[in-house]
Amino acid sequence: MKYISLPDEQTRHLSFYLAMEEYVAREMDFDDAFFMWQVEPTVIFGRNQVMESEVNIDYCHDHHIEIVRRKSGGGCVYADMSNIMFSYITKEENVNFTYNRYINLVLHMLHSIGIEAHSSGRNDILIDGRKVSGNAFYHLPGKSIVHGTMLYDTNMENMVGSITPSDDKLVSKGVKSVRQHIALLKDYTTLTLEEFKQAVRERLCDSEITLDAAAVARIEEMRQEYLTPTFLYGHNPAYTLVRKHRIENVGEFQLRLEVRHGKILHADLTGDFFLVGDMERFIIQPLIGQSYERDALKKLLPPHPEDIILGLRKRDLISILID
Repeated sequence: MKYISLPDEQTRHLSFYLAMEEYVAREMDFDDAFFMWQVEPTVIFGRNQVMESEVNIDYCHDHHIEIVRRKSGGGCVYADMSNIMFSYITKEENVNFTYNRYINLVLHMLHSIGIEAHSSGRNDILIDGRKVSGNAFYHLPGKSIVHGTMLYDTNMENMVGSITPSDDKLVSKGVKSVRQHIALLKDYTTLTLEEFKQAVRERLCDSEITLDAAAVARIEEMRQEYLTPTFLYGHNPAYTLVRKHRIENVGEFQLRLEVRHGKILHADLTGDFFLVGDMERFIIQPLIGQSYERDALKKLLPPHPEDIILGLRKRDLISILID
């Protein structure tokens, strides 16, 4: 696997690294590529999430924490210079194969340096039953991208406060609660952060490619999309009905509908689920203008929604929409 490095070691805005993934996927021809990155304090929320519902915007502004939307699904995470972000780009398009291969690569790497970790749920890597890494993925033509966190250490107050109410008592309680459920690598290895990064490169990659100035300039252009208000805030259509639903091992869903005279005028489906197909085309658009009742929806919806939202069965999709 190729390690993709930059011509300098400066710390960049998180949007740059998301665009760098896209650049590698779209404009470089490797079967497998990988790189690591670190950022100043930043909250990253998923493609299908509503920022105001997931991020404590006031806390982030007060504590100089950046807010960025990514193009992959999944939930909201906090990153800073004390943890590491992994990016894996591959030509493999089968979602389950790609995901399992990446997770197994990371697990093997951790085992090789004496850290006993295992996978769990949709996207987590655990140590002693506590989460040390959460991951997400998305497709580009001919490529798949998997990216995620690796918690060496972190600012726990910022992690909790940027995603929960900023009342001091709530943050204090939240830190204690979250700390019981996450693992920090520093507690399981004598390696420093830099030594750990070096071990990762040596075990996962067999050669290195350094991007040139032209590539960096192109990535800077590509990252501008992530900075636009339309991409960051998304679209917030009018709605008259809100439904929340959680499906085990699939994710949390929030459905917003505008229904007038029994007809669906607007529909919006958000959450921390993982998209593997075109939700707008095959789930959202078929609803518009149709009767909001069970039999009509059953006929309109795709027979295999798991081809669009990972793990989602049709009966569960119906329950999200109307039960």
